[in-house]
Amino acid sequence: MEENQKELPVIARFEVHRRAYLAPDGTILRDLPDFATDQNLVVAIYRGMALARAFDLKAVSLQRTGRLGTYATSLGQEAVAVGIASAMRPEDVLLPSYRDNAALLWRGVTMEDILLFWGGDERGSRRSAPADDFPFCIPVGSQAPHAAGVAHAFKYRKQARVAVCILGDGATSKGDVWEAMNFAGVCKLPVLFVVNNNQWAISVPLRLQTASQTLAQKAIAAGFFGEQVDGNDVIAVRAAADEAIASARAGEGPRLIEAVTYRLGDHTTADDASRYRSTEEVQQRWKEEPIARLRNYLVSRMSWTKADEEKITTECEQKVTVAIERYLATGPRPPETMFDHLYARLPSAYAGQRREIGDPNA
Repeated sequence: MEENQKELPVIARFEVHRRAYLAPDGTILRDLPDFATDQNLVVAIYRGMALARAFDLKAVSLQRTGRLGTYATSLGQEAVAVGIASAMRPEDVLLPSYRDNAALLWRGVTMEDILLFWGGDERGSRRSAPADDFPFCIPVGSQAPHAAGVAHAFKYRKQARVAVCILGDGATSKGDVWEAMNFAGVCKLPVLFVVNNNQWAISVPLRLQTASQTLAQKAIAAGFFGEQVDGNDVIAVRAAADEAIASARAGEGPRLIEAVTYRLGDHTTADDASRYRSTEEVQQRWKEEPIARLRNYLVSRMSWTKADEEKITTECEQKVTVAIERYLATGPRPPETMFDHLYARLPSAYAGQRREIGDPNA
């Protein structure tokens, strides 16, 4: 710092806090939030993460055998989506990225619908969960302005509802994300931005995306609170989400949660992560993964047994198997249905195309 700058008054200082409750081995780091002693809730959260992982593994198998399109797993990141979704109310609105299957499953979207979507079938966009929740967002970060718009509608209508937008770390490098955050801060909107910081934007590491020490601090420039949490600690994610959503619902404006986790798998089934990161790095990160961490907590504090574990494993596998059977049994859509749900009255040009493919009712 130049000498004359040292003499200038400091007009602002900022801090970013990090939240964590469970160490990788499941031991407790600090006083737990009240919900963490509710065994029914903790087991439900564990089941949600286990179901998401079982579903991901089967979905990858379907893709590898040509029965599903390109697919993005959440391997190692299940605590972020489940921790956030479990804190939401049904009337809140989720705006997910393409990696947030676990949140959709928690919100009631069927596995069959998710498989249809990734299989390229428009029927997968049917909402088997809260009708106002948004579908998967494929373009990176483009759901952030939508989230701000939804939250603006809530505020305009004086509704005690919150928009929850889940993004990846790479999305924070996008202009539309900053514009959404800036608008949310100025208008004090009821929206929670969740940054799933899995360290990689496809093959680009975090250090090449941003010079910021944290991603949470990006909220400060937009005029609201940003917090970093251990994204492999579902207790920390849920606790931060509880506070942030309650604050937004009470009219106190937006918040941002940076959940630091790690993408244990490839970016998608079209990616080969071994080309840009080492096996040793990934193996080291497996020691921090969220499901084993919560299992260790259940064993040490809630008398979780091998029988309990086997029951959940079997239950999840059976649910996934049934869903896959239903998906595979779903016949293809007639080609003329591609024109459905586009217009209240189909323009003549499209009506002609529909007749060309053999629909006499066009």
